[in-house]
Amino acid sequence: MNIALWIGAGVLALLILIIIVLYNGFVRLRNEVRNSLAQIDVQLKRRTDLIPNLIETVKGYARHEKQLFENVTQARAAMLGATTLPEKGKASNALTATLKSLFAVAENYPTLKADANFRQLQEELTATEDKIAFSRQYYNDRVMEFNTRLESFPSSVIGHSFGFTRFESFAALDEEKKPVSVKF
Repeated sequence: MNIALWIGAGVLALLILIIIVLYNGFVRLRNEVRNSLAQIDVQLKRRTDLIPNLIETVKGYARHEKQLFENVTQARAAMLGATTLPEKGKASNALTATLKSLFAVAENYPTLKADANFRQLQEELTATEDKIAFSRQYYNDRVMEFNTRLESFPSSVIGHSFGFTRFESFAALDEEKKPVSVKF
């Protein structure tokens, strides 16, 4: 009888230990997902902070491009106002498109392209775009790891028992998936 009690206590202790390990794994992954999403926000904020300086630099050279400046400003405002993941993705893509237009206009102004301040801002924006892409990839990797663990047995039992829910990945919008048209 004494041995059976010890075996039962050992099995119970092992089950409790497994539950603790699985729960802590979910907590760690959830925090990694949240942190990686916050890192995306940091890079998006950095990009929106650089844009006013870029616009002011370009305005000095291309005063008649008023509509373009308004489009960039509106896209920046939409980015700052986005709160959900899909809104942030859509606003980020719109902002990227308007920035591409801004850089295309800059091609028409050789003195602007040669301006050191403009080149530095352009390089910083390019580096920030790369960081945003990396941050999105890292976020999606953490989301995939979390969601896979949440769907896999036996961790799914523990995850759902403690109320963990799936995270949404950062997905490309339909317009981003279209093939690029290059014409010479």
